[in-house]
Amino acid sequence: MSGRALSFGSMAEAYERFRPGYPAQLFDLVTAYAGRPVRHALEIGAGTGKATRLFAERGVAVTASEPDGAMLAELRKHVPPNVRTVQAAFEGLRPDETYGLVYAAASLHWTDPDGRWSRMAALLEPGGVFAAFGGPVRLSDPEVEDAVITARAPFLESDEVPSPDGTPPEQAMQWPGTELQRSEWFTDVQQCVVERSLTMSAREYVGLLSTISAYLVLPASAREEAFRRIMAVLPERVEMTADITAHLARRPPVG
Repeated sequence: MSGRALSFGSMAEAYERFRPGYPAQLFDLVTAYAGRPVRHALEIGAGTGKATRLFAERGVAVTASEPDGAMLAELRKHVPPNVRTVQAAFEGLRPDETYGLVYAAASLHWTDPDGRWSRMAALLEPGGVFAAFGGPVRLSDPEVEDAVITARAPFLESDEVPSPDGTPPEQAMQWPGTELQRSEWFTDVQQCVVERSLTMSAREYVGLLSTISAYLVLPASAREEAFRRIMAVLPERVEMTADITAHLARRPPVG
């Protein structure tokens, strides 16, 4: 697992405070695709439980797996009692039981690509559903976005995670749908977008940036100076486009 993948634990409380949660429309999208009640689910890289709550609060028995102990401790403060927690990376999970749904919320890119889909399929019951969802939070005002890019330029060219398989952003099907389409383990691959807009204060926006791995791996002095310069160019309130892209696939039923 990369250094960026393990950079979140020290920021668990900030992650919980500043990262946005997930809307009910996303739950509806996943369950409509499943076509049957989702009773038990496994979450990969649960973080502080933002997506855990989306499913658990709607009656799904969720097993939330997360390798970082600080993140998992924060998660346990916020989830309902039908959530079981496991401290483990995806690669350390064993298919002792299978689930109707396995999902990853802004965490799949941290998993090892070698054998990813055979391991994923082994955790799903026949006919079960895999879902991955997430997406960058982008400033809606191009002038503000340009000002932030200029402010952070001495420290960071981009704060986004590049496509793990090199899929260009203009291609219709994005990762991980591209990998799922090539996989022998899954079928009926779909890509859907849940549109979302957010508004927060400038300070909250910088708080959100403080949870992004590209900033977390900077030296502390460079990170603090980057945030100071970004804060200086922001309006009091910032508007953002935070669309969620979901990829859905199914493990074929037996027979």
